[in-house]
Amino acid sequence: MAAEPLLTKENIEALRRVDTCMVSNAIETFGARLRNTGYADASIRCIFDDAAPMVGYAVTARLRSGEPPMVGRSFHDRADFWNSILQIPAPRILVLEDMDKPAGRGAFVGDMHAAILGALGCIGYVTNGAVRDLPAVRAMNFQLFAGSVAVSHAYAHIFEIGAPVRVGGMEVRPGDLLHGDRHGVLTVPIQFAARVPGVAQELRRSEEKVIEFCGSSQFSVSKLSEVMNTVR
Repeated sequence: MAAEPLLTKENIEALRRVDTCMVSNAIETFGARLRNTGYADASIRCIFDDAAPMVGYAVTARLRSGEPPMVGRSFHDRADFWNSILQIPAPRILVLEDMDKPAGRGAFVGDMHAAILGALGCIGYVTNGAVRDLPAVRAMNFQLFAGSVAVSHAYAHIFEIGAPVRVGGMEVRPGDLLHGDRHGVLTVPIQFAARVPGVAQELRRSEEKVIEFCGSSQFSVSKLSEVMNTVR
């Protein structure tokens, strides 16, 4: 049985109403990490960029697809992996680090695995590797973040289930809270997560004051400095 979620459903929904850029800005105010860490770089792109923000807890593993597995079973029989997914609270997001050089020779997640993952309480997938079957996956309302798109699954196979991973420069541990939308994907420090939506709303109001002033007849550089000093 999965562990109890660390956030309430209301907390999750509040985070889903905030875009990833404002979540990032809010996290900065807590001084919990360096501002150039905690998010995936531009090598990872949002596949369905008109979807609502994705919020969930990370399930992690490593992947290879360029060569057959040295030992173990094929991707058709991975009850060990599927059961490990259920050890993380829902909503879940699968994060796979593709260890091939270069990554993305084959795609682990297409329509079949998206259906399996959805049945296991996953709402999305993040990888530095490839994905495929995009129209079918989109119809399942399952979000994808990936480094590329590929036509084949090649020899895609999972290993090192539950390992800390690095995807697009972003370090992810099992159970980490993730937030992603068209702008990208980041980790949200769980100790501040419930406070992020409120802080983000305050920051948005501050930004709107600046934007409104820049479009007004009162705009001047001297007054801009005054307005900027009020921004949190």
